[in-house]
Amino acid sequence: MSDKKTVLFLGKKDDWHTERALRFLRMHFDVTEYLGDWGDYKPWDRYAMSWEFDYIISYLSRWVVPAHILKKTREANINFHPAPPEYPGIGCVNFALYDNASEYGVTCHHMEPDVDTGKIIAVEETPIFKNETVETLLDRTYDIQLSLFYWVIGEIVNGGDVLWRDIGSRWGRKPYTRNEFDALGIIKMSMSIGEARRRIRAVTYKQWGPRIEIDGVPFRLEGL
Repeated sequence: MSDKKTVLFLGKKDDWHTERALRFLRMHFDVTEYLGDWGDYKPWDRYAMSWEFDYIISYLSRWVVPAHILKKTREANINFHPAPPEYPGIGCVNFALYDNASEYGVTCHHMEPDVDTGKIIAVEETPIFKNETVETLLDRTYDIQLSLFYWVIGEIVNGGDVLWRDIGSRWGRKPYTRNEFDALGIIKMSMSIGEARRRIRAVTYKQWGPRIEIDGVPFRLEGL
């Protein structure tokens, strides 16, 4: 029987950063992993609820872990959120670019049933540059998040108090919602050119772009 502590790892399927995080975790823990994408089944809906783990670790996971699963862990439930405490919830990188924020980053925090509300464990930040796009900022954010993951997990392995010390960081607002994110991607004819440009920058990503709304009818702009 292994003397390693046990981890339920929830991550993103077919993702380079998730695979690196999982590989590092396996060095130190007995890991059960579930990797998924948008719309994939929730593992607790398909498998028996006899799970018992020392930790649940969520890393770019598509699932919100329900309270009855969070209660099963013996030590801690940890999430790595690809945004700083000022941007909880969904669409964080988009809102940061829309706000012309000067910094962005990542947050490691304890999980609660309500997303992005748990006590903050660690934060790492980086400047947002003048010509930053959603794609370039996301790329750097995921690199920083992996680095923070290595550090936090390393501290746990070495017996540090990283999970329980108070670093003084607090969430800056209520988590952004899907409705707020969807509204950010709408450009109305009544908006100023400056407002339209801010929204185009904030929501343009690869083949996706904002929607122009004319007389209440939305038209999608793609590949901007």
